[in-house]
Amino acid sequence: MASKSFLSKNALYSVQQIRAMENAATSTLPPETLMRRAGVASAAYAKLLLKGASANVLVIAGPGNNGGDALETAHLLADDGYAVSVMLCGDITQFSADAQQCYRRALSSKVQFFGPDYLNEARPEQWALAIDGLFGIGLSRPVSGGFYAVVERLNKLSALYRIPVLSLDVPSGLDADTGQVVGQQGIAVHATHTLTFIGNKPGLHTGAGKDYAGEVEVADLAIDQQLRQLPKAQLSNQLMFSSILKPRPHNSHKGRYGDVLILGGAPGMAGAAVLAARAAAHCGAGRVFTGFIAEPPVYDSQNPELMFRRAADADFSADAVVIGPGLGQSTAAKQLLYKALQQAAKLVIDADALNLIAVDSGLQGLLSKRSGATVLTPHPLEAARLLEISGLEVQADRLHAARTLAQRFSATVILKGSGTVIADKEGYVFINHTGNPALATAGTGDILAGICGTLLVREAPAIDVAGLAACLHGQAADRLVEHGIGPVGITSGELIHAVRECLNEMLADSSGLVDAY
Repeated sequence: MASKSFLSKNALYSVQQIRAMENAATSTLPPETLMRRAGVASAAYAKLLLKGASANVLVIAGPGNNGGDALETAHLLADDGYAVSVMLCGDITQFSADAQQCYRRALSSKVQFFGPDYLNEARPEQWALAIDGLFGIGLSRPVSGGFYAVVERLNKLSALYRIPVLSLDVPSGLDADTGQVVGQQGIAVHATHTLTFIGNKPGLHTGAGKDYAGEVEVADLAIDQQLRQLPKAQLSNQLMFSSILKPRPHNSHKGRYGDVLILGGAPGMAGAAVLAARAAAHCGAGRVFTGFIAEPPVYDSQNPELMFRRAADADFSADAVVIGPGLGQSTAAKQLLYKALQQAAKLVIDADALNLIAVDSGLQGLLSKRSGATVLTPHPLEAARLLEISGLEVQADRLHAARTLAQRFSATVILKGSGTVIADKEGYVFINHTGNPALATAGTGDILAGICGTLLVREAPAIDVAGLAACLHGQAADRLVEHGIGPVGITSGELIHAVRECLNEMLADSSGLVDAY
């Protein structure tokens, strides 16, 4: 970034942690300090978005401290020559003392003030930027009444006139912890950019958060490092996994890179197992064996090096086992899963294997007692079945759902979806930053399972392997879109070569990544 005020942070903090750090800092600083710093950072970021040109700016200031941040931003922009219109929502007498001081400074500047009906009367085509300072992280109730109308109108106008929207701290109406709109009947601002304060928040990167927050930057407000709490979540970055990404020595052989066993392929679903096997091979497994519940194909004409056999004849001594792609829920599938849970040293559990576990207490007991590395890869409905709740409840708090699954089954969990959540049994979380809607198609989960299988062979913590697998999976989809393929209409098979390409780029850069990190 152009300024050190916008430090891209991997650390993700809960609202409770942000409040604690804010209160600790406030107790050591003069009044208004943090609000003024937030205003300075916001005005500087707004000017970057405006590219320095003189322009008309709309600022919506709400009744809380977020409104104070917005008012401070408004007068700083006005002092720099921008034509700033502030729509004041709320009774100024109810503002905090700090926010009232910001209001007085804005009054003494060239800011023009308007009431909450301004959006119905103004000429929005003149605005080069709208700044959302309506509500911050303190919102606990759905946006309603007149505030609902303001957000609804802003969203319509910004979409119609293509007006960039900068939200301060979080898009108003979005839960900063969960990434969901507050309340079933609530509404939230659709921002193109979000400048979040003190630290990054998980809700900006998972669930609906990515759709509402747009591009996210962090202004740390110069909080003393000694006051910062230890984060329990991070936004994943390939730099974090550099220790796994070691280039291969010239003196190599296939035995060094492990055997991966894929188990699945019930009648009518052989393709799922084949996709997982191809992905495992393209990620560098020494050998890939595929066991089919149905009669196995003679060979794969696209990748004849894959070895096919009956699942009943599977050898569980493989370095890593992937079970679930196209497995089905037959008695044979259940028996195979029992063996995998008992015999596999390292295990990836996907798809129907998860569904079988959800309805069988015996399988659940075996899973919880495993000593070897275990990775579960559910989508939200599979997670819901395992937790015996609804898919909506899973999506309502994706971090909590992933953590609960990991702790309940003593495993690493990859909860798929927008902002895939990776959690371990200690409660630590990664949120994956890569990927796009191209992944919303059949078979992409099978590919992720195959990637996990090959990477799990490496000597690395399971959460790091899972984090790298999710990062690589999403990056492959991003690569295809960058090359003009998709996002609509990409088929899962197209991902596999892009996965290999991205992995080899990571490997080539691995020594530099270690130094940079």
